[in-house]
Parts: sequence; C-alpha cells; structure tokens
Amino acid sequence: MEQVNGGRASADDEAQILEAIDRWVEREVRPIARKFDQADEYPFDLVEQMKELGLFGATISQEYGGLGLSASCYASLVSRISAVWMAPTGIFNSHLIMAQAVERNGTAEQRQEWLPRFATGELRGGIGLTEPDAGTDLQGIRSTAQRDGDHYLIRGTKTWITNGVHGTCFAVLVKTDPDAEPRHRGMSLFICEKGEGFSVGRKLKKLGYRSIDSAELVFEDFSVPATRLVGGAEGRGFQHAVGGLELGRINVAARGVGLAKGALDDALRYAQQRRTFGKPIAHHQAIQLKLADMATRVEAARLLVEQAARKYDTGVRCDLEAGMAKLFASEAAVANSLEAMRVFGGYSYSVDFDVERYYRDAPLMCIGEGTNEMQRIIIARQLVERFPA
Repeated sequence: MEQVNGGRASADDEAQILEAIDRWVEREVRPIARKFDQADEYPFDLVEQMKELGLFGATISQEYGGLGLSASCYASLVSRISAVWMAPTGIFNSHLIMAQAVERNGTAEQRQEWLPRFATGELRGGIGLTEPDAGTDLQGIRSTAQRDGDHYLIRGTKTWITNGVHGTCFAVLVKTDPDAEPRHRGMSLFICEKGEGFSVGRKLKKLGYRSIDSAELVFEDFSVPATRLVGGAEGRGFQHAVGGLELGRINVAARGVGLAKGALDDALRYAQQRRTFGKPIAHHQAIQLKLADMATRVEAARLLVEQAARKYDTGVRCDLEAGMAKLFASEAAVANSLEAMRVFGGYSYSVDFDVERYYRDAPLMCIGEGTNEMQRIIIARQLVERFPA
C-alpha cells in the first residue's frame, strides 16, 4: 500500500479494504459462526485468514508493516464483522490495543522491534489490565514488578484477559512502586512474551462471546528485560493503558453498532417471512413499532461512533465522545437483541437462529472497556470540565 499521512492508508485503500472485508465475512465468517459459537471452539483457520487480510496490523502505521487504517475505517470494519459474528473482532482488537500502546508510547527501539511482528500476527496477544480484585478501578491492581539488575521480576495474576490461551505476547500493567501516592504514579506497562514464570491459569467459560479465549494469566517471578518497559521509564503505565482505552471504547461501540444492526437485519427479514392472521407480521403495527425503534438506534449509534472515531483520528483527547458512543451503542445492542427475540417469538430460543447469540453477546458491551455506569461518570465529568459555568 502507498504510504500517506505519516504511514496512514489513503481513502481509496480503505474503501478497498472494507470491500474485501465484506466479501470475507459472507464467504468465510457467516457460514461458521453458529457452529463455532455453539462449540465454544477457537477458529484457528479464521485467525490465519485474518493474518492474510492484515487485521492484526489494521491500525498499526504502514511504516511498521501495518495497514494504517484510520479509527473511522477501523470502526466501520469492526461493525461489519460484528453484525455477523462479534467474537473474531476481539481476537484482533485486544491485540491492537497492545500495539497502540507501544506505537504511541514506546521508545523508537521498541517500535522497531515489536510493531512489525505485531502487524503480521507473528506475535499475537492483548493487554493485561484486569485482576480478580481490580477491574474498573485499575489503580487497585496488586501485580508488581521488582527491579533485579537489568530485568524485572513480575508477580501477580490477571483475569478476563482476551487471547490469554492462544496469545503469545501481552502488554501487562503492574506496580513498580506499590507505595506511590497518588497510586497511578507507581504503575508501569511491560511487554511480556510467554515463557518460564508466565502461565495460563484457566480458560474462563462464558455466557456469550464464545470461541475467543478469555483466561487467567499467572506471573510467578517472571523475568522480563528492562528494555521491555514501555517508554523506558517507570510510573507512566496508567496513562499508557488508559490512553489505549479510547480506541478500545470506540471498538466496543462499533461492535454495539454491528450487533444492533445484525439483530435489526434478522428481525426485519423474519418479520417479512413470518405470517400471522393472513399477512406478514411486518404488517402488524406492534412489530412495525419495534422495527422503527431498532433502526433508529442503529443509525444514532453509528453516528456517535463516527464522531468519536473522527476526533480520535485528529490525535486529540476524545474520552467524552468515545464514552458517549460506547454507552449508547452498547445499550442499543442490548435493546435490539431483546426486541429481535420478541419479533422471532418462540423461535428466538432456538439455536438454529442467530438472534439468541446476539442476545447472549450484547450485554458484554455494557461491561467491557469500562462499565456503562463508569461511562456516565466520565461523560458528566468531561461536560463539567469543558463547559464551566
């Protein structure tokens, strides 16, 4: 691809990529989604295809071998896949949050060493933030890294880590100074490849979001070179991690748009095929009201995501816009999945239809990347800060 705008893809390149994704989704993703979801089976072949498509380098700059997609294009890509099956988007999104932390905050040497390998999918993984007793409150983590010569020894446990089983490399948030006040000043981010002292505790079984591995990661005196401290200085890990959550929240919001649209598309199709009282149920006013609300949610959510992604692309802070997009789009996905269940009636409980999967997958979007309760707090605080009386 041609390198433009500091290693970012051109508009023509992005349009071609989205067309390729549409073809891939219909040819490769849709036919297997139901089977793999029901079996909770990891889609190894699909992952290899995702490598070939460049999805593991989607937002990595072209100078490091990535596609260099804008956040706007990336959000559209995620929505298109999620409208059919959400799980595959998690395989590359968590990986890209790790890559973004390195590209935005890493040293020149770290970017040159790690980003090309991330972009090809040679190294795949994610970001290790959540712990058994610390989720939304990241400053409450207990995992530590103690300096030992030119290495650090990491001790602790992470949980609900996407790609935990099949991933090989993770950006892990730990405390290098547990006594620091405020607490965030004692936190650092390390690039950790699996090895001696770094093991998978267990794969976590889930209601939805199946086929993608969510696992516990256990660190027992895991030795990591000091050169893998992101940015080369202690005490900046919290900012590195939180900065990556903006892209993560735009991704979750884009998934919400996709899920909401998938539920709408299926409900609209079924409502025109299913007949009661001598006519398609789409001609009954009760069903029409549901379809109208569902379509409106999809469009409103899509516009909020586009707004957040455009602002992210300018390089300025967008936690307000990303928070609003994540809040509304995730709730739209939940609402639309439930309404689709009602349109399908008794058939909605059958695994022969995808709406039951949408219904199981959607609530995760209200929890992941910061709960929606936290999003409301972030939105309110930003409003007060931006518009003082």
